[in-house]
Amino acid sequence: MQEYGIQIERSVLSSILFDPSRFEEISTKIDSKDFSYLPHRHIFEALKELHRLDLPLDEEFIVKKETPERPIDREELLYILGTNPISSIEAYVNEIKDRSIKRELHRLANTIREYSQKEELESEQILDHLESELYKISQDNENRDFKEAKEVTLATLEHIKKMKERGNTILIGVDTGFKELNKMTTGFGHGDLVIVAARPAMGKTTFVLNMAQKALDTGKGVAIFSLEMPAEQLMLRMLSAKTSISLQNLRVGNLQDEEWERLSRASDEMAKKPLFVDDNSSLTINQLRSKLRKLKSRHPEVGMAIIDYLQLMSGTGSRDRHLEVSEISRGLKMLARELEIPIIALSQLNRSLESRSDRRPMLSDLRESGAIEQDADIILFVYREAVYKMKDEKEKEEQAKKEGKEYRSNFVNKNEEEAEIIIGKQRNGPIGTVKLIFHKHCTRFVDFDKEVEIVFEEGKFDTNEAKIEMASI
Repeated sequence: MQEYGIQIERSVLSSILFDPSRFEEISTKIDSKDFSYLPHRHIFEALKELHRLDLPLDEEFIVKKETPERPIDREELLYILGTNPISSIEAYVNEIKDRSIKRELHRLANTIREYSQKEELESEQILDHLESELYKISQDNENRDFKEAKEVTLATLEHIKKMKERGNTILIGVDTGFKELNKMTTGFGHGDLVIVAARPAMGKTTFVLNMAQKALDTGKGVAIFSLEMPAEQLMLRMLSAKTSISLQNLRVGNLQDEEWERLSRASDEMAKKPLFVDDNSSLTINQLRSKLRKLKSRHPEVGMAIIDYLQLMSGTGSRDRHLEVSEISRGLKMLARELEIPIIALSQLNRSLESRSDRRPMLSDLRESGAIEQDADIILFVYREAVYKMKDEKEKEEQAKKEGKEYRSNFVNKNEEEAEIIIGKQRNGPIGTVKLIFHKHCTRFVDFDKEVEIVFEEGKFDTNEAKIEMASI
């Protein structure tokens, strides 16, 4: 059987040397590590380098690419040149790939046996490691300790060329859904851990759902882990934002005929989107990793994950909470890099910021801020001054009642409010503030200069409805 496998590999390599135009297609299906015979791996690596440099894929140039770490077996090269090329090569390529995966699975089986005998390892740690290895096998990732300078340089140049082909566009990552935020961040990068933090009632869940909607509208899949809110409530908010129908009216089914038509169209559209929601209120970092890996493996179109929210997650043991949060944030960052998608995690802020005269949040206001601040690539704060103004007016009114005085407020509760997205940290870009407009009735943030249909007139937004909205944002 071993000789049979070597002969298949020779046939594939011979076909490449006979017709070099085949190499590009073949190299998208197999890599050097998929060859079982070491001399074949070295020859395929040489072919890869020649192809990158746009040099001829022939015997003479293969020999020129020999290095001490990558010797070229001349005798084996003669065997390959003497092997008849085949016209229908796909079955042979698939056979090489299949054998490679089986070898990896055999290696993993030995790892399972070895790890299961280690008393110092907990079962959850073993499962997490094995799931990670299995995901790498299924995604055909090449697990190496180092990348050589040549490989990194060529990959970087290739990336720059791709950006040039896109016309020097501002957006190079996942679209945030907001024009000015895209300018500041160039979009969320693959592998980024993005923290969205705010005090309660500021609209952080609404903000990330608006981002999720944009991703869905551009064809990307979105995974949402909602530890605080049932999936149906999330969908109500997304439908409210999409249709401009009041969230409160959607909740009670108080809709006009035209609104029912809008809702029906939006529902049909949303039902076809690659949106995946896990609303289990109890979730550990290991469970999240396992679920997201499986989802990404089954649905490669998933391009963003959202966790609402970080402080409700638990680690792998009952340790100090700061250590637990550190484990969670580090785990999320590593998972984002592994799956090559941005992971957006919501976070609560310390209550102490409300005692300041300027209640705009800063990095030190993050709960367990040390680990979160260190691991995050981008930290965004959601801030709405009107929330505090309403709260202050309410407190003044209650205080006046206690003193038997009459209090007349000048505060006008508007349907539209200015909002600020404060970029508190950005590993690869500037920090600063982006202004948005928040629509209360349909829980939606929009660009500051964007014209969107407004259902309610300013100043006529019902106060009781405002209380309901604020309590659940």
